[in-house]
Amino acid sequence: MPTDAQRAAVFVLALLSAPASLRAQTLPALKLTIEGRAEKVFDTATDRCAPVDMPDVNPRAYRAADGSIVMFALHFQARPLRGPDFAHLKIDCHVALHSTDNADPATYDGRRYVTSTWTADGKRVAALIHDEYHADHHPGRCLFDSGLQCWWNTVLSFRSDDGGANFIASKPLVVAAAPFTQDIGQGRHRGFFNPSNMFARDGYVYAFVSTTGWEGQSPGPCLIRNRNPIDSAGWRGWDGVGFTVSWRDPYKSAPRAIQKSCQPIAPFGYPVGAVVRHRTSGNFLAVWDAPRVPGKFPTTGVYYATSKDLMHWSEPALLLAAYSPHDACGANEVNRDGWIDAYPSLIDHEAKGRNFDDAGDTAWLYVAHIQNVGCNPAGRRYLLRRPVAIAPR
Repeated sequence: MPTDAQRAAVFVLALLSAPASLRAQTLPALKLTIEGRAEKVFDTATDRCAPVDMPDVNPRAYRAADGSIVMFALHFQARPLRGPDFAHLKIDCHVALHSTDNADPATYDGRRYVTSTWTADGKRVAALIHDEYHADHHPGRCLFDSGLQCWWNTVLSFRSDDGGANFIASKPLVVAAAPFTQDIGQGRHRGFFNPSNMFARDGYVYAFVSTTGWEGQSPGPCLIRNRNPIDSAGWRGWDGVGFTVSWRDPYKSAPRAIQKSCQPIAPFGYPVGAVVRHRTSGNFLAVWDAPRVPGKFPTTGVYYATSKDLMHWSEPALLLAAYSPHDACGANEVNRDGWIDAYPSLIDHEAKGRNFDDAGDTAWLYVAHIQNVGCNPAGRRYLLRRPVAIAPR
């Protein structure tokens, strides 16, 4: 959720160190093709309620109890987009989840983004929250003066009992956290970040959460699951054999308490934007953005991969070539004063599930289209969508 170049979420490529058993081996089982021009969903110049309202997370949508659409895609004062359908989404100026940038990291009230939602009935809504604590905002809290070097991140659980109009903290609050407090290991961003959407399989609800790693924990996207996301105590992470990993609140547990590590899954390397199940083939389909990495990602842009079991994924394939927030930006880079595409999500407007975690043979690729001012993504922003065809390879 960057607001300057130093806060861009640059993740170490987990795919370089992933176990061979979890490395991708084949081309995607499905072929995705963009079939038309981009449509504007939201424009910061004309559509916002306050200056903070800007596309800054992967869009998440669900059907409310009355059949209307609710989408979270904006900033840390979380205002949803609402409408009778996807063609008529408008911002709701009521804030569903406030952030106060509290100086006390133990409050988990830094910059809180609604990054993942799930509802069974359109009334009770579970949410995974990406919570950023920026120690450089608070005198004496960080050894450095850079946002990236002082950034400590946690994934939290919140819930709404009124269809997503208002969210309150779950108990327990912490879903995935570093096993140390924010003052430990300063000099880089640390913790768990950027939950994917929640998606269903075999009686569980799953999501990916990404970590930058530390001693004993490899970096990359980890898979978590829960029988009922409203029950925040039920989340468990994949350890390479089973779903046994649970995380503690480091401000409530013993210092240096032993924490099991989750096993990152290839080929992503960067946060997973969204996962949907293709109704025709049964394949799971993931999208995410990545920079150019020779031998892994031939160009910067939005990639996709497929899987039958969520553990073993195909090689990545390019869906949209575009500069991403992971790309270097400096005096000689063409994205300086240019545009980047970030926070991809794949949504079938005609999905069968209430949470849009399935797709037919067509869907829409949503991205935040962000104007760089120099190397600072502080210019105009759009939420765009493009039609995508999905077919067997």
